[in-house]
Parts: sequence; C-alpha cells; structure tokens
Amino acid sequence: MNDSVTKPATKTRSKVKTQVQRPRLYKVILVNDDYTPREFVVMILKAEFRMTEDEAYKVMITAHRRGVCVVAVFTRDVAETKATRATDAGRAKGHPLLFTTEPEE
Repeated sequence: MNDSVTKPATKTRSKVKTQVQRPRLYKVILVNDDYTPREFVVMILKAEFRMTEDEAYKVMITAHRRGVCVVAVFTRDVAETKATRATDAGRAKGHPLLFTTEPEE
C-alpha cells in the first residue's frame, strides 16, 4: 500500500489591477471685450462659477488687463457647459461676453 498523499492540483490566479486614467481637464477662459459692463461680468462669474465678489472682480480685472483670464478648470463636459451658459447669459442681455474652453496642458 502506498502511504503518499496526493494533493489536488490548484490553479493560481493572478490579480489584475485596472488602471483608471483621470479625465483630461479643460480651462474655462474669459475673453475681454470693450462693451460688456464690468459689474455684469462680475455678476456672471459669481452666479455661474460660484465665486465671491473679490474673486470675481480679480478675474474680471485680469481679463481686462491681459485680454483673457482662466476662470476655472473642469472636466470637458462641465467646462463646456459652464462656458456656454455664461456666454448665453451675456448674449441674452445683449452683451458680447465670451467664455471659451481649451485643454489644459
């Protein structure tokens, strides 16, 4: 009689880690114009981007002095939605206010 014990064959499983990439981010940019009142721009920044009065004023002044200013950075869908809503709010009041988006580097 054979006293050796046989072990059942086992399969080893290797764990597979899936790497989830972060979504690409997009900048919302305020483009300066010479016609939209400063107070209106500040109001839009506060309403759409939830900025304080001081933050909105600083963004507006930066765009006024440099021609453009990055307002915020979001995922693509959020950035495009906010830029479109802010631009449309200006157009609804007859202002040429413009917000654009571009990929962050």
